[in-house]
Amino acid sequence: MPECTNPLWPCAMTGAAACLAGFRGMSVVIHGSSGCYYYPTTLLHAPLHGTFIMENDVIHGSEDRLREVIGEISGSGDRIAVITTCVPAILGEDIRSLPADSDLLLVDSPGFSGNAEAGYAKALSCLAPQVRTETDGVNIDGVCLLDPFYSGNLQEILRLLGMASIPAGTIFCRDSLEKTRAASPWTIGTNGDFASGVGMFLGGTLGPAALRATIGSLGDRFGQSDIGPVLRELDEREEEAVRVCDKHLRRFDPPSVVIFGGASYAGFAAQLLEQYLDAEILFLGLRNECSQSRYPSALVTGLDEAGTLIDRYDPDLVLGSSFERPVSGSRAFYGITPPLRGSVRLAPQSLAGINGTLSLLEHVMNACMDHRPRQS
Repeated sequence: MPECTNPLWPCAMTGAAACLAGFRGMSVVIHGSSGCYYYPTTLLHAPLHGTFIMENDVIHGSEDRLREVIGEISGSGDRIAVITTCVPAILGEDIRSLPADSDLLLVDSPGFSGNAEAGYAKALSCLAPQVRTETDGVNIDGVCLLDPFYSGNLQEILRLLGMASIPAGTIFCRDSLEKTRAASPWTIGTNGDFASGVGMFLGGTLGPAALRATIGSLGDRFGQSDIGPVLRELDEREEEAVRVCDKHLRRFDPPSVVIFGGASYAGFAAQLLEQYLDAEILFLGLRNECSQSRYPSALVTGLDEAGTLIDRYDPDLVLGSSFERPVSGSRAFYGITPPLRGSVRLAPQSLAGINGTLSLLEHVMNACMDHRPRQS
């Protein structure tokens, strides 16, 4: 049986579900076993449907079970998407010949075919969003249900666009299905690991430098906008962040840090902590491939490997997921990548935009103060 590419990081099937389940007007069917259904359901907190195929279906074929599930939800008015998992893929079932409904979306994205980003991109390509030059506003991408910060990121970027009098276009992927057919020609991002590739990319929103450049690009593209209020708030809040971080460094030594996560968030966190807290970035344990990094980094695919790296580098602070937390010992810890279990999360939290930068610095400083002695 083929295995998922990275046990610490959700597989392609989950990434595909994260993409499609974010759209209103789409019903998503996970065509596979109960485990293949419950894993994305508990991680994404989104309504999904499953075929729950059993041993008998493996022997005799699961087409009838898939037809039954499609029939049960076909009257909802939603477009139906079917995501194949490992077992149907290995059996070689050709589900494309099953439905009579030409509007059924079929996504062949079994877990062993890649990581979450690959599945996300595959599902979005099957959906085939359309750009219309007459559509006003700017698309927001990187808004993925898999990301524990997606709702806070979206809330923050919508706030900043409102301040600048720039309308939002299509949100990939947390919008109505209808809006994918009329996306804006322009796009900004919140999490580069889940870029949509739709429209012309005007920049990201992680960190003050990237945000300042992106807001400037938006001001150039949208003549009726007023980016002044955003830039003023950015300057004021960045000045306050510098003041608070300097005060922290007068009481505590700069932290040494090991970071685990997707390349986009890991790189952002490393640069931010290095710039504002003089942090020593010891290592980035990446969940996905990254072409280049100015920090020591490698793909980390197992919990034992993560624990070994933490012991080897012996950092003051670990950023990561619920997997790394128990192997971090008594070190300061903050979660930036899924899964984040064992704590209640009700209010939206962001990493993107102005408030995202402030939130990350705030949480890191509080975590370090709880675990480290003051300077002598």
